[in-house]
Amino acid sequence: MPTRTLARAALVGAGALTLLGSLTATATAGSPTAGTAVVASTAGQGSAHVLAAPYAVEPYETVNIRKGPARSYDKVGSVVANQPRGAYCWTHGETISDHGYTNDVWVQLVEGYVSAVYLKGNEYGDLPASATC
Repeated sequence: MPTRTLARAALVGAGALTLLGSLTATATAGSPTAGTAVVASTAGQGSAHVLAAPYAVEPYETVNIRKGPARSYDKVGSVVANQPRGAYCWTHGETISDHGYTNDVWVQLVEGYVSAVYLKGNEYGDLPASATC
């Protein structure tokens, strides 16, 4: 399976997280290396959404958000390409193949699930392998 290596920001201690827009990190109590990413949409991309989650992901193209980790689940929204979103964890779900990549990993966002095939970074959308749902 091919993996994509892209320049990404990482949560490191209580340091700052910078990711193509308004994005900050704060340390989570009891965990000196974990953080909470707070993402605000940029102007011109619709109404402002502020989402808080332990990680941030970014789709390289507009992607549907679903109620569960498969295309059979209802669509609950979408994320515009290059718009960071808060993410909690990843899980295995329906296998998706697109643009030469095949993956069964789905990332849980604040709003629902997206296939990691459409996210920048590695096969987990750059979430740690240990961040399972």
